[in-house]
Amino acid sequence: MAENTTYRLHDSLGYYMSLTSRMQERRLDDWLRPLGLTRITWCILLAVENEGLSRPSEIADFVGIDRTATSRALRQMEEAGLISRASARDDRRMTDVRLSDLGRDLMAQATPLAEENNRIAAARLSSEERDELVRLLAKSIEGAELGLNKL
Repeated sequence: MAENTTYRLHDSLGYYMSLTSRMQERRLDDWLRPLGLTRITWCILLAVENEGLSRPSEIADFVGIDRTATSRALRQMEEAGLISRASARDDRRMTDVRLSDLGRDLMAQATPLAEENNRIAAARLSSEERDELVRLLAKSIEGAELGLNKL
């Protein structure tokens, strides 16, 4: 019979990663809500504007959500006037996403909120500790199976 070991939640790496993530996500969601944004719509704005991504599949991969959730978010963002979608010039079967002036304006308003959220999250870490934490977390998800790292 296997030895009975006691699992200690507060000794778990997953517990601290989850708790830290939830705290950061909630704070950002709370700050973005008055702008009419969510973390997902914020990430989509970043994907299009800062990363130059225009195809829904590229955006889904960048944000880490499935294509159904991406399509739903893009539809809502288009209805809200944050983006426009049109057939791609090189392939009419594909869709290109572009930010509207309103989308750019909201992105400019949201950027300082996201920067402050990151500052708060890293406030007790030295720059070296922060860099090491990012490196270690990136290492922990390297090679993760597709779908396991989706939001």
